[in-house]
Amino acid sequence: MLDLAPEPKPGTTLVVMVMETIRDRIAARVLVPGARVPSIRRLAETLGVSKSTVVEAYDRLAADGAIAARAGSGFYVTRQAQPFALAEPGRRPEREIDPLWIMRQALEEGGPALKPGCGWLPADWMPDAAIRRALRALARSDTAGLVEYDSPLGFAPLRHHLAGRLAERGIAAESGQVLLTDSGTQAIDLVCRLLLQPGDTVLVDDPCYFNFLAVLRAHRVKVVGVKRTPAGPDLDAFARAAAEHKPRLYVTNAALHNPTGASLSPAVAHRLLMLVEAHDLIVIEDDIFADFEIEPSPRLAALDGFDRVIHVGSFSKTLSAAVRCGFIAARPDWIEGLIDLKLATGFASGAVAARLVHRLLTDGSYRRHVEGLRGKLARAMGETRRRLEALGLTLWVEPRGGMLLWAALPDGLDSADVARRALALDVVLAPGDVFSPSRTAGRFLRFNVAQCASPRIFTVLEEAMRG
Repeated sequence: MLDLAPEPKPGTTLVVMVMETIRDRIAARVLVPGARVPSIRRLAETLGVSKSTVVEAYDRLAADGAIAARAGSGFYVTRQAQPFALAEPGRRPEREIDPLWIMRQALEEGGPALKPGCGWLPADWMPDAAIRRALRALARSDTAGLVEYDSPLGFAPLRHHLAGRLAERGIAAESGQVLLTDSGTQAIDLVCRLLLQPGDTVLVDDPCYFNFLAVLRAHRVKVVGVKRTPAGPDLDAFARAAAEHKPRLYVTNAALHNPTGASLSPAVAHRLLMLVEAHDLIVIEDDIFADFEIEPSPRLAALDGFDRVIHVGSFSKTLSAAVRCGFIAARPDWIEGLIDLKLATGFASGAVAARLVHRLLTDGSYRRHVEGLRGKLARAMGETRRRLEALGLTLWVEPRGGMLLWAALPDGLDSADVARRALALDVVLAPGDVFSPSRTAGRFLRFNVAQCASPRIFTVLEEAMRG
């Protein structure tokens, strides 16, 4: 016989109360695997709830695998329940600080609340209300986009709209040259699958976005870094690396470079494309920060016309990391090959996400949101810069927008050591060598200004710098 359950906690429904009652008995081994749980009628009478409440609770427990129904007999315990925890107990395992280390610390559920080293905006900076309105409107529309696979290229109205947005940046692409993906990372992965073989060489900026390194290493290619300057890659170093290593690809950020925040200059862009043609390279231009720009900088795809440049974008940084929607713009023959790879590895991109993004882009919500973001980022950039300089850090460049600052620690300090000490105090930093193929950025840290509002970040940073 079950004891009467306590009154539901504030904010807890009767269904959850019933579920917790059964889970508590399983955890206490009053109900062991194979034991029959009380009938729906009996438990309803014992707990003073309706039978429909117990039915829903049992359905949820069955869906969770805690109990199972036997026809004509009732419900039975299937396994011993495990205590629920947001994170595994004990300390984080020691490991080399690498790109995946940063991603795991920043994404860890229940982990550090302060994450100036992460690469996304705070949740309360995102257009929550607009996304909810768009979701409700989508739910009221025809059901095809909610239950069916999308077309191989992806939702046509969104591709048409993206082609128009690219045209505003001088990039001439028809909607048939735009392929939707589930993210910018998937877009880069598909291009690598199409164009690379294990053992090929790929050039990247040094420093570069650390996930470029993770994706490329997963493809078992050789990664060669080219020194980055505030105006773009060091062209002399690029020419030497291209001549020596015969690379297949060059992967870069066109604007608001990650991690430095710098943007490509027109002169460097033109000379870079000449080198790309001379050495028979293909460029992946990752433009995910495009909408953070206040004044547009050159785009390689605009200057090249898709002869040797593949343009990639997504909405994870500006709209929602949970709404996975990216795209590839490229010449038609590459798009054909990419469609086959997309079908082979993922079958179709997210139809619901594509329709949601399209609605937000076309109802004015996204435009208003981005305009507000630029102002908030500019204010956060100024405040973060002031606080970092007060601690003795030196900015590598003054970004023309965006959310990233690349700052050098005072002489004698190693950013990996500082990051480990800060992590022990529940602050995730992004040390420089994670972004550097040559491991020559040991004094640098990347800061996301949108995640730097808490004064505690700078208190912890100061303490970590002291050792």
